[in-house]
Amino acid sequence: MTSWNWHNFSRRYDVPIHNLIANMTFKRLPLGLLLTLLLFSSSAQKPKQYQAGQVKQMLKKLNVLGTVLYVAAHPDDENTSLIAYLANDKLYRTAYLSATRGDGGQNLIGPEIREKLGVIRTQELLAARRTDGGQQFFSRANDFGYSKSPDETFNIWSKDEVLSDFVRVFRQFRPDVVITRFSEEPGYTHGHHTASAILAREAFHLSGQTDSYPDQLGTMDVWQPKKLFWNTSWWFYRFRGLEFDTTGLIPMNIGEYNPLLGKTYTEISAESRSMHKSQGFGSTGARGEVFDYLKQLEGEPSKGIFEGIDTSWGRVAGSEEVAEYLQMAQDNYDPEDIGETFQALLLARQSLSKLKDQFWKEIKLKEIDEVLKALTGAYFEIVADDFSYVSGDSMQLKMEAVVRSASGFSLDEVRLDPWDMTLAFDVELGKNRRFNHDLKLQIPDEVYVTHPYWLQKESTLGMYEVPNTEFIGQPENPSTFSATFILECAGQIFEYDVPVVYKRNDPVEGETYRPLAITPPVSAIIDEEVIIFADGTPKSINVKVKSGKANVGGQLALNLPSSWKVTPVEYDFFLEKKNEEKAYTFKITPPSRQEISSLAVKISVDEKVYSKEINIIDYDHIPIQTLIGESSVKLVRLDVNKSGESIGYIEGAGDLIPENLSQLGYSVEVLGQDDVFAENIAKYDAVVLGVRAFNTVPWLAYKNKELFKYIENGGTVIVQYNTNRRLVTEEVAPFPLKISRDRVTVEEAEVRILDKNHPALNEPNEITQKDFEGWVQERGLYFPNEWAEEFIPLLSSNDPGETPKDGGLLVAKYGKGYYVYTGYSWFRELPAGVPGAYRIFVNLLSLGSSSSN
Repeated sequence: MTSWNWHNFSRRYDVPIHNLIANMTFKRLPLGLLLTLLLFSSSAQKPKQYQAGQVKQMLKKLNVLGTVLYVAAHPDDENTSLIAYLANDKLYRTAYLSATRGDGGQNLIGPEIREKLGVIRTQELLAARRTDGGQQFFSRANDFGYSKSPDETFNIWSKDEVLSDFVRVFRQFRPDVVITRFSEEPGYTHGHHTASAILAREAFHLSGQTDSYPDQLGTMDVWQPKKLFWNTSWWFYRFRGLEFDTTGLIPMNIGEYNPLLGKTYTEISAESRSMHKSQGFGSTGARGEVFDYLKQLEGEPSKGIFEGIDTSWGRVAGSEEVAEYLQMAQDNYDPEDIGETFQALLLARQSLSKLKDQFWKEIKLKEIDEVLKALTGAYFEIVADDFSYVSGDSMQLKMEAVVRSASGFSLDEVRLDPWDMTLAFDVELGKNRRFNHDLKLQIPDEVYVTHPYWLQKESTLGMYEVPNTEFIGQPENPSTFSATFILECAGQIFEYDVPVVYKRNDPVEGETYRPLAITPPVSAIIDEEVIIFADGTPKSINVKVKSGKANVGGQLALNLPSSWKVTPVEYDFFLEKKNEEKAYTFKITPPSRQEISSLAVKISVDEKVYSKEINIIDYDHIPIQTLIGESSVKLVRLDVNKSGESIGYIEGAGDLIPENLSQLGYSVEVLGQDDVFAENIAKYDAVVLGVRAFNTVPWLAYKNKELFKYIENGGTVIVQYNTNRRLVTEEVAPFPLKISRDRVTVEEAEVRILDKNHPALNEPNEITQKDFEGWVQERGLYFPNEWAEEFIPLLSSNDPGETPKDGGLLVAKYGKGYYVYTGYSWFRELPAGVPGAYRIFVNLLSLGSSSSN
């Protein structure tokens, strides 16, 4: 089919031809806030292309006008099965509001923790939503680590600010139904979880009130959701030793099969959940009936989630004609002959423009335009010649537009941001005839360097600061550079927003994409985040200077407190090529006594001073992330005595402790499966297992015996914390030991010494209460709560109002050597440069050479 036959279409549906064609000019609808939200999407994805089943699914969704918001506390808390079911079976607009970005958790795929981990988990949630069909929102709450009660959580979060963020998302997204993952009753789970449910209920009531957060009402209206549910399950009851009674609950069969997608919703859910790779949540899809349950908390009592709520076009006044045309489009869809569906969508779009309901008009216009793009195989892309630039650089762009089915589309204009430039073309896009255009533009000086918006200001323990309120709630920065392809067909105007991306052909991976980054003209990085001085001996450090553009030169210097000395004072440098790196060595002399300070990099270029570093987060399952923060390093002069020289390290889920121990002067060797034989590891003064090694290293299921032999022959083994689930073996120690979920979350909690005479607390450093000062995030986690009599507990601590937890540091003599199990958070404290943590850990490493051995 080369052109649409309007007369045939008119006769078939008994629609007067003059109604079809007359006055077809379609003015551009103001997309307002909706477009702002839609621009917050991953900017390094290949343009999405759809299969016939997906197009059919999209056509069905055009006649569904229901909205659901799922609410919880962290990445991974969301029920991906329910989200997949609601988004793909019921076809509701479905989103997940996560109170935090998961910054306070552990990382199973690399060494990133805190803010960098939050960036990874943000992208994992976006990857999950691309898989299960949902959207994603966040509040400004900072995940400060495990919290045992909502009261503690609200003492650290700014409750009013987080509640404001919840209300903002409710008003923006306008859910008919809100679903919480957790109960509001303390004790079911930890404090962040409970707090998220409490906030959801309060936001449910406040979002519809004009006197609640009235500052938001300049850009959005109040909105009152109709119903609130708790997505309960047997797990919450089993956790408390109770029977799960489904009486009065609303069941949903989330195990249904979708023939258009070729999967069950539980299979889609598994793919979605498997995106949470930093948490080790790889999942296997299930088939067959699977039921989930909702307990109603607010709204008119009902037996179904949307009972009594109109999710059809009937909720929009004057939309009968829109609904009729959309039903025509769906009924007559033929992937091999799209003409009648295409024409029906054009008519629906024309009718839609006349409606007064701006909210649904904007949403459904965007959906129709995406269906038209999918239906015709339209492809729009704009690619830059590099992945990083400096403000003022020139950018070479390649533009591509192609419509692979006969449609009558013509490309009128392309609008380019941030240049505020419009290019006129007036080019007919014939069937499968590619249009290309190259251009070169200079990047405006006012373009900001790349950095996640919530990290651009210094945060508190509980909150991120976001001065631009338009960003609040959004998952990531909007694209810095974008193009809007403006097309015309049958008198109607269509706009498709496309981010500018970098694309290259990898010899192995093929076509690969990367987000663009704006960097400073020059940056510097020091590999270490903390530099430890175990005594007064000077250390040499390397500072790598990297160019963001060609031919940049100046002076490199370090800013330090007067008690620290540095030589030389500065270096002259010149970098001829873009992305060129050179390393410069400075010698740092610490003060004579213990002191914690910081070092900052100062780069002077043409009377301007730069002090930024560039960090790249690169994992296969998420787009490459560029973070540009201050180039500074923590300096720690320790008063620490050290014995022993050689350490073997078995890596677990990922931590920086090998690097931290190397800075103390230890020779640290990472051990693999083939290295761990008792005779082979006898040369080490101690062997340390990384965090969660018994959860993540399968060969420890049998190599543990070699470790026990090594201890028996006089060695020292230090096992850091493991979770009590998914252990590769129950024999983590040579004597019985049971790991619990006990933890001490308050980093200032008192630590009591139980055995003051034990060598681990005296040799080579005498441990006192001062050594427990300045700890970060927590004391420890997953302490054992049962152990054999051979173990000696050395420390006791507990959160306020709780019983003492004595299992955080256990030492047992086994044969000639020592076995240590410790749940204290060395993987946080050592990278943070906490002096007392270093002194205690050195003592543990030195047990084999203690006088009592």
